[in-house]
Amino acid sequence: MDLDIAIELVKQFEGFRNKPYLCPAGIPTIGYGSTHYADGRAVTLADFPMSKEDAHALMEAELRHRYLPKVILYCPNLVQHPKALNAIVDFCYNLGVGRLQTSTLRKKLNAGDWEEAQEQLRKWVRGGGKILPGLVARREAEAALLPVG
Repeated sequence: MDLDIAIELVKQFEGFRNKPYLCPAGIPTIGYGSTHYADGRAVTLADFPMSKEDAHALMEAELRHRYLPKVILYCPNLVQHPKALNAIVDFCYNLGVGRLQTSTLRKKLNAGDWEEAQEQLRKWVRGGGKILPGLVARREAEAALLPVG
């Protein structure tokens, strides 16, 4: 499964930081928005810096092995819509799979109600209790990848 679009979304909206930092939600993060390492350990603020190459490999592995299988499990019809699949993989990378699992967004995606799914995506724009312009832009980019009509 090609995840090039999701990878580019993550790179665009997460950016790269070689040292651990707190994301707007207060979670220790490194690289391209990774909160865990390949071995499952959570990122801490005391961790060593990471190269761009290592960060890319970690992010791609997370997308492919952690997020893609769950998105396909919860929204199997997205396999027929690769751009939408990439958008929702990015959404889950940003917010976690649990947010998709229990959401109205999931129901709308599974029903093929693309317009309403776009509206549902646009609701997920808060970080730390505030509307964040970066999340507004990210949700718009994801919404634009859903089929029209």
